Amino acid sequence: MAEANSSAKRNLRGFAFKTLKAAIKAIILCAIYFVLSQLLAPASTFVPGLQQMIETFFIIYTVLMIIGNLTSGTIYQHFFNAAKALFVIGYLLFSLGGGVFSASFENISLIVNLRMFLVIAVLLSLLGLARTVLQAINYMSEKAEIIPI
Repeated sequence: MAEANSSAKRNLRGFAFKTLKAAIKAIILCAIYFVLSQLLAPASTFVPGLQQMIETFFIIYTVLMIIGNLTSGTIYQHFFNAAKALFVIGYLLFSLGGGVFSASFENISLIVNLRMFLVIAVLLSLLGLARTVLQAINYMSEKAEIIPI
């Protein structure tokens, strides 16, 4: 009976630690969002919908990060980390389109080519996805039973 009580306390303490860790990461991410939104406020007048795009990205990324932290130590952590990496790739491709933006101001036509930024950002996200897949493989190999021949 004492072992079960000790095990329950240990599990509760571990979950409380995971929750605290996720909360601290969420607070840091919210602070980054606040600073970033203040820096990009002047640009939102030129780009309609920029503020909503940034808010949507941070909300979904934060939720995936929190769920990934709460499920740490399980295989689901790797699923949520892979979902986070795929979300970043998909959101970059969706929000930046082909990577070329054009805008007209009175008699001036402005064309911004962000294809190299898009390629670098997608490759870095793919690197994060590959790391997550390798971590999942490592986790499963550690949990696998060794059967003597």
